[in-house]
Amino acid sequence: MSRIAQRFAELKAQHRAAFVPFITAGDPDQETSRAILNALPGAGADLIELGMPFSDPMADGPAVQASSQRALKAGATMARTLEIVRDFRTRDRKTPIVLMGYYNPIHAMGAEAFVKQVAAAGADGLIIVDLPPEEDAVLQTPAKAAGIDVIRLVTPTTHEARLAKVVIGASGFLYYVSIAGVTGTKSFAEAEVKAALARIRKATDLPIAVGFGIRTPAQAGAIARFADAAVVGSAIVSAIGDHKGAPGKDNAVTKVTELCRALADSIHAVTGDKVGA
Repeated sequence: MSRIAQRFAELKAQHRAAFVPFITAGDPDQETSRAILNALPGAGADLIELGMPFSDPMADGPAVQASSQRALKAGATMARTLEIVRDFRTRDRKTPIVLMGYYNPIHAMGAEAFVKQVAAAGADGLIIVDLPPEEDAVLQTPAKAAGIDVIRLVTPTTHEARLAKVVIGASGFLYYVSIAGVTGTKSFAEAEVKAALARIRKATDLPIAVGFGIRTPAQAGAIARFADAAVVGSAIVSAIGDHKGAPGKDNAVTKVTELCRALADSIHAVTGDKVGA
């Protein structure tokens, strides 16, 4: 059983949803990014999404775009991203890490070579936002052989026929994009997301994570009542940007840890048979 499957099985047995923070590797610099990543499990993270910095992240809003720019300016590369993952795995063998990003850097490296390095570093899954199911065999074939989950996206505009294609071959979990648009620009409509997840559950037994519209502990707790996981990204990388150069107790690691603990507490406070239902 993969780390992702194991973690969701544990959470299901506990009748609670997962907290999934997103940070960008190398943001605001390699050392601080490494420290933030290593602190996330202690702050309540059940799974972690680690962004692979890219110069043109078209699915992301201003906050996540800025995090990529900070990372690239500080010297982030794919090799350094995987180095952060390898370091994390020397400290934490249980918390799943999902790499999230775009296909261009993977294409430049070669999909098979990329997957081998991802597996060797200790990452567990991939979300490649600009690689649709019709074209992801180039990545999914080597990923499956290496035991890496390829996590697919479902959106508010995904119709029934399209959903049937998305779930075939998907693994790990499904990522439901709660809004039409880019990350961090508007909030989700709870009733609409709940109805969408009920429809998706008819097509798959995979856990469903919800992201793109969650910024506050209250919103995260609301999502936890009917999703298997709540993903928070823009609020976290904004905190990194706001405090990247601050000294002492007002630094990025401290502020991100405080925010993540509040988000995790709100999600983990929601328990019972209705979680993920």
